[in-house]
Amino acid sequence: MKKLAELYRGKAKTVYTTDNPDLLILEFRNDTSAFDGLRIEQLERKGMVNNKFNYFIMTKLHDAGIPTQVEALLSDNEVIVKKLEMVPVECVVRNRAAGSLVKRLGIEEGKILNPPTFELFLKNDALHDPMVNDSHCKTFGWVTDEQLAKMKKLSYKINTVLSKLFDKAGFILVDYKLEFGLSNGEITLGDEFSPDGCRLWEKDTLKKMDKDRFRQGLGGVIEAYEEVAKRIGVQL
Repeated sequence: MKKLAELYRGKAKTVYTTDNPDLLILEFRNDTSAFDGLRIEQLERKGMVNNKFNYFIMTKLHDAGIPTQVEALLSDNEVIVKKLEMVPVECVVRNRAAGSLVKRLGIEEGKILNPPTFELFLKNDALHDPMVNDSHCKTFGWVTDEQLAKMKKLSYKINTVLSKLFDKAGFILVDYKLEFGLSNGEITLGDEFSPDGCRLWEKDTLKKMDKDRFRQGLGGVIEAYEEVAKRIGVQL
């Protein structure tokens, strides 16, 4: 497969077109950002770790019957993916209170959420990804009721699959964000699933093993990512 032009450059990933109009190359870079890109640093090995972490997770989800855009691992930092028509709304599932939920509602960090919450956010950096609801999605035509119902169903199914996977390795899946798109009209999981887009705590110590280590200046970011990867079975 031949890599052609740069299609999109995000805060930590770059998307390239290929000689196959239906496939893209997703490159994971070492860039690490926080606070809507106000803080950006280079962390050695991050691109490789997140790429292989994401491929491992997406393979597990595919095996569980969840449609994903991932086709094949291309290199240490690259993966081949299906071209999707992305939905401009991301889904967030929370099993425990953390991050913006704590700030918005004054909930104690770490509180178990039963049942888990499901939230929607508009993907717009300039507006700081504002929280939206089903009515907004319908009124502004971001996604149909049927598609949104499928996104919600898949988000909770992913929660079941991954909560078990991380629990077995000694981690709590605190929360995570998902992005979906359309592939031949079918809702399909896109973007990535890595410690950049979820919160993971050690069960015994509640030690943070995700991007909060970068946001909060705790250090040992990549070491934490690698420890999680190793314990769930990722071959780095």
